[in-house]
Amino acid sequence: MLLNRRNFLKKAGTVGLAGQFAAPYVFAQKKITLRVLGTHVTLKEALRTRAEKELGFRIEFAPGGSAQVLQKASSRPQSFDIYEQWSNSINVLWRSNAIQPISIKRIKLWDEINDLTKKGKLTPDANLGLGDAPYKLLYVQDANQLGKHQTEQISFLPYVHNVDSFGYDTRTIERGTAYETESWGWLLDDRYKGKVALVNDPTIGLFDVALAAEAQGLMKFGDMGNMTKEEIDRLFSILIKKKQNGHFSGFWNSVPESADFLSSGRASIASMFSPAVADLNERGIPAVYAAPKEGYRAWHGVMCLSSRTTGRVKDAAYEFMNWWLSGWPGAFVARQGYYISIPERARPYLSQAEWDYWYEGKPSAIAMKGPNGKIAVKKGVVRNGGSYWKRFSNVAVWNTVMDTYEYSLPRWYEFLLA
Repeated sequence: MLLNRRNFLKKAGTVGLAGQFAAPYVFAQKKITLRVLGTHVTLKEALRTRAEKELGFRIEFAPGGSAQVLQKASSRPQSFDIYEQWSNSINVLWRSNAIQPISIKRIKLWDEINDLTKKGKLTPDANLGLGDAPYKLLYVQDANQLGKHQTEQISFLPYVHNVDSFGYDTRTIERGTAYETESWGWLLDDRYKGKVALVNDPTIGLFDVALAAEAQGLMKFGDMGNMTKEEIDRLFSILIKKKQNGHFSGFWNSVPESADFLSSGRASIASMFSPAVADLNERGIPAVYAAPKEGYRAWHGVMCLSSRTTGRVKDAAYEFMNWWLSGWPGAFVARQGYYISIPERARPYLSQAEWDYWYEGKPSAIAMKGPNGKIAVKKGVVRNGGSYWKRFSNVAVWNTVMDTYEYSLPRWYEFLLA
């Protein structure tokens, strides 16, 4: 049950949040530099400068496209200390020995992390979702495999997460109704021929187009979370034909690029991440982040420790991971539409209006700013898809590395080049 604001502040004061983290001068004297590799989604300059100031050591962010940073991390673990991306990267990183186990004993707020990652659900009646639900990959098992049975070591720190869908420009596409008329099928709808953009990531974009193909009635999957080779071949046959007929306007590699697709008019609808829609709204572009009736493609952020990180830098990495759960970072990412694994810690750093809008799914009581400091939410607006708990009750599939992952890769690139 959520703590109310007063009780939380009392509790936080008793625990002493500031005392949970190493004194800044300790790391400053050691001239530590922590290298963080990840995506533009969470490697924001405001987060870096705040963490650097509060933790007292130098932090370098190296953001890039999701496929690019995964390839770098899996092949060059010496190039980073902390890796942050999404749970579909875990199997790749673990099998390539790019990351090392994280000790639960060194995660100071572990007991407060909610059940989404630990058990797979926030509410009893929620859909678990197909594919690699993060709880299946969280714990390091005795045989050095990853699984759901609780141990003292984890493969990643649970932190930011969200449900993904697509964004669309209501200046050119009539606004739909959440969970009723909004559909993944829109991505393959002939009405939007030439105005559809997709994410260029085979472990993410594949599920967007699979959900779209099934929603359009073009094919049916036995288990979308683990497609067969025959299903993959049939799906790409559909997609390549669409592409050759001019259906897609392009493929984006980063969040800023996806926003530019819509802002420039190159696309009217695109598979998209929440910060891109927040950015468009801050620019005054009336983009909507859909709540598809088929359910969302969900993801969970993973913060991992490089297999090459040791000593004082490893200590700094743990301080950085603990800082991420402390409250302020969770509030920051809430304003770009993301959730954090300990919402109660973020709540005191959000106004009541922000909490009600972003987490509770209530109408915005006031106009609210996004992470860039500009108005992103107008007064009286309801977040499409509703509350945190409702959105995570409607998961169709999680970002996943399937058994047929290696088979799907050349088909994806064949699609890009068709």
